[in-house]
Amino acid sequence: MAAVDPVTEASALALPGLGRALVIAGKLGQKAAEDIYRKAQANRTSFIAELTGSGAVSAADLAHTVSTAFGAPLLDLEAIDTHRLPKGLLDAKICQEIRVVVLSKRNNRLIVATADPSDQQAAEKIKFSTQMGVDWVIAEYDKLTKMVEAQATTATEAMDSLIGDDFEFDETSMDTAAEEDSGAAPDVDDAPVVKFLHKMLLDAIGARASDLHFEPYEHTYRVRFRIDGELREIASPPVAIKDKLASRIKVISRMDISEKRVPQDGRMKLKVGPDKVIDFRVSTLPTLFGEKIVIRILDPSSAKLGIEALGYEAEEKARLIEAIGRPYGMILVTGPTGSGKTVSLYTCLNLLNKPGVNISTAEDPAEINLPGVNQVNVNDKAGLTFAAALKSFLRQDPDIIMVGEIRDLETADIAIKAAQTGHLVMSTLHTNDAPTTLTRMRNMGIAPFNIASSVILITAQRLARRLCAQCKQPADIPYENLIDAGFKEEDVDGTWTPYHPVGCPACNGGYKGRVGIYQVMPIGEDMQRIILADGSALEIAAQARKEGVKSLRESGLHKVKLGLTSLEEVLAVTNE
Repeated sequence: MAAVDPVTEASALALPGLGRALVIAGKLGQKAAEDIYRKAQANRTSFIAELTGSGAVSAADLAHTVSTAFGAPLLDLEAIDTHRLPKGLLDAKICQEIRVVVLSKRNNRLIVATADPSDQQAAEKIKFSTQMGVDWVIAEYDKLTKMVEAQATTATEAMDSLIGDDFEFDETSMDTAAEEDSGAAPDVDDAPVVKFLHKMLLDAIGARASDLHFEPYEHTYRVRFRIDGELREIASPPVAIKDKLASRIKVISRMDISEKRVPQDGRMKLKVGPDKVIDFRVSTLPTLFGEKIVIRILDPSSAKLGIEALGYEAEEKARLIEAIGRPYGMILVTGPTGSGKTVSLYTCLNLLNKPGVNISTAEDPAEINLPGVNQVNVNDKAGLTFAAALKSFLRQDPDIIMVGEIRDLETADIAIKAAQTGHLVMSTLHTNDAPTTLTRMRNMGIAPFNIASSVILITAQRLARRLCAQCKQPADIPYENLIDAGFKEEDVDGTWTPYHPVGCPACNGGYKGRVGIYQVMPIGEDMQRIILADGSALEIAAQARKEGVKSLRESGLHKVKLGLTSLEEVLAVTNE
């Protein structure tokens, strides 16, 4: 083994145990280790999470180095049968928090898989919780993380615990508990309702769901997840829990627990392990048989994926980048609810978010927190409307303004004036495609001259389910059907293969994730002339085709040619 520089070894002592071991082993430079450690502290994540996320050391190389440095055995978790692992020795919440898997018990000691045996706090938590000693076995961090998530108690198991003595209480007992006992509060973390809600949220995150629906009916209660744009029934807990569950959600979302007659909105957070916090937007709605609750999962990482991950073609991406690089003008993103407009806007803002730029946004509500961007939640009851926020922005020396949605003429008028006076304005509209956006603005009462002089680009978009790469199969689609769908004769040349969904354990009915379908329409001089002449959406669409702008259907068919999605999915989401 090569001799270690004593200066390096001494300076490495300032790092956590894992960082020190890597520096001494020569796997990581001192400065790189310190940078990662500082970043972990700033982001409130663990050193090992930042280390593996940065790519400075691979998970496999890290595991081998740690095993040698700490003299602990190395184990490949893929060789372990998870069904034969012991259950109940350590609370699943602790396993998720400190990223460990209990492998076995020997006398009064637990054999525990970890990626960081230097974490003394993790060892102390295990000892305190189990009153047993710990023997570490080293595992690769990425494989360990997957197994920890797989080992978490399923929502179904948590739901089963609801059907027991805890629900033999009087219906008012939980609501009046605080009033009747002003002394020690009950341990709510152990309450079956809290466990059920917690596991539902974790299952939704694990299933990559975008929304959770809690729906009460007269004799049943239903929980559904929206996964890849489709609602799926997940659980049917006892109807008796509906009021207790609604009350719990409202408490942690800071809503008025006593108000059940009107809709309410709130937010809550869930810590998923030591490395990640997920935000949730909560909405309640009074129905005939109780409050329906919809929880939207807001993942901040979605805004930081980069424009490449959204699915823009090279030409579409170039048009969008050119538009957001302009010093002033208006960029509009259109599409129905759930089509990814917000993520597209946030991605653009992320590209523009630099120290020398002042960005202000008015949203209802702000879904994703972007450091460096001044985000304002509109509040109609308090008089803080989109229009009022926009007026304030113009007195705040802005460079870029983002308006969550243009809903009325007053908001549109202020936004257009801002775009005409040296500001870059971004917003959304609910229209079917890019050409109809201009006629929609005209119908709102905006003068053609103002539209032509302010709008510089319109992007219409949809989200199509992405075919699972592991199980998709070639589809035998007749030539006539391909032509009817919109393919040109020269496109059906036999050089590409359409695919259809099959379904496997790794996906949801043959689909996994979603891909964007875009119509990116810049407003050039010829388009401006049509707008000034009060031209129709058909005339604008014809001019867009002349300029090489693909329709949503054409953009979707291109994704079919690339094998990213199926023809039936494109036909369903574009609906032309």
